[in-house]
Amino acid sequence: MEHRYCFLGFLLLAASLPLNAAKRFHDVLSNERPLAYMRGHSQLNGWSSDENDWNENLYPVWKRGDSRWKNCWKGGHVQAVLTSDSPALVGSNITFAVNLVFPRCQKEDADGNIVYEKNCRNDTILSPDPYVYNWAAGTAAGGGGNSGNQSHYNVFPDGKPFPHHPGWKKWNFVYIFHTLGQYFQKLGRCSVRVSINTANVTVGPQLMEVSVYRRHGRAFVPVAKVKDVYVVTDQIPLFVTMSQKNDRNSSDETFLKDLPITFDVLIHDPSHFLNESAIYYKWDFGDNTGLFVSNNHISNHTYKLNGTFGLNLTVQTRVPGPCPQPSPSPPKPTPSVRTSVKPWELSEVPDESCQINRYGYYRATITIVAGILEVNIIQMTHIPVPGTQPENSLMDFVVACQGTIPTEVCTIISDPTCQLAQNAACDPVGVDDGCLLTVRRAFNGSGTYCMNLTLHDETSLVLTSTLVSVPGRDPASPLRMANGALVSVGCLMIFVTVIALLMYKKYKEYKPMESSAEAQVKGKVLDVFLNRAKITFPENQEKDPLLKNQLGIA
Repeated sequence: MEHRYCFLGFLLLAASLPLNAAKRFHDVLSNERPLAYMRGHSQLNGWSSDENDWNENLYPVWKRGDSRWKNCWKGGHVQAVLTSDSPALVGSNITFAVNLVFPRCQKEDADGNIVYEKNCRNDTILSPDPYVYNWAAGTAAGGGGNSGNQSHYNVFPDGKPFPHHPGWKKWNFVYIFHTLGQYFQKLGRCSVRVSINTANVTVGPQLMEVSVYRRHGRAFVPVAKVKDVYVVTDQIPLFVTMSQKNDRNSSDETFLKDLPITFDVLIHDPSHFLNESAIYYKWDFGDNTGLFVSNNHISNHTYKLNGTFGLNLTVQTRVPGPCPQPSPSPPKPTPSVRTSVKPWELSEVPDESCQINRYGYYRATITIVAGILEVNIIQMTHIPVPGTQPENSLMDFVVACQGTIPTEVCTIISDPTCQLAQNAACDPVGVDDGCLLTVRRAFNGSGTYCMNLTLHDETSLVLTSTLVSVPGRDPASPLRMANGALVSVGCLMIFVTVIALLMYKKYKEYKPMESSAEAQVKGKVLDVFLNRAKITFPENQEKDPLLKNQLGIA
């Protein structure tokens, strides 16, 4: 019985040996239990199977929750951000980028060392040492740095040596990418990029995991882990933008009747896989106008009726792809001659340059309504302003529009370059005004202005702009009016004086002589009258020789 127990213990010990053996990549890199299908994909170019052994001496493995994570980085924690240009059309390349985010006030310098930023304060105690990790000088925790003979530990977790690219000694982070049961190792700085070709990747969502290690003396320690989902598809990834003049909100997929809508197809192809392929766009706008096929990614269409319409787009192209598999056929019998036949006959001969069709689809429902189609300023009139408001100038604008009646009119008055706004105002539009209305606006003095005028309702907004020249007041106008009044009074006084002189002369010729005393009195009265009349004459008229002669006759 005792022997049986010993034999059973031996079996249990033997069964436990694989558990204590070297870890494999899939044990380290995947947080979940590895699935069989993940290792059933074709080999990715430059990637290795995650069944390979992992060197745990140089690259220790810490599980989630391990207390050593708290001290894996000085001054805080490092965060790894993983992004990709997914989705990717099968056969194209997809690129992954990892960026490390260091604790506050830390950055990577030109030599690959981690230093404290100048003039940056954080919650930690200020250190006189400017370095967080000075790998170039070999002063990082644990010592060693990049000095001396390091060929035996400048290797990846699977034992492959680091590639000696120019400046590789300044690269102090090791990134291990893991997907589809395979891994890729890369030496880099705080940011790296990796691309894979998706020709052998199964269509659908896939998981990419990345582990990041930093240099630690003669070994490396983990500092961050990150994962993200990427998508490989056999349909062309695309998106359609729709825009229309006068449409108030293009995002609500409501557009205006009788105005062209611009449809712009944006194909997501960051690796330029389709650059050499002819692409065709087949449109069905849903308004019984038939199919429209074009090789231009931009198309215009005008709906003539109100209503709701279903938009359908099919994009087609031919791209390099896997050639069709040969179909087996039974061997042909040759009873007369005994020959060795191939067991299979190929009905099709594979062509190295096989082309396959790829399609992309877009569906949308859009609503067509009536709206304001056009606006024009057909007349501008300057309105005189009373003298009590000398600083303001009024202008009336007659505005005509086409389409539905607007509900509001707005103006923005700015400088002649239309850059600096000076005044904005909005007024409601009455139903009785229709599409012919008068807008009055005040301008701050004479000069040239830019005016933007908009009409809008619930679904449409139209805009027009014009330069407005506001005339200025003539500063000499009051003086001219005063001079005109003085000239009129002067002419009247001259007329009165001439009449008085003629009457006086006539009276002197036809009346009998009076006594000298009476004549002297009348002469004085006339002199007083004439002296008063002189007061109203301008000085140049008083010096007129003709006027002196006339006065001398008296």
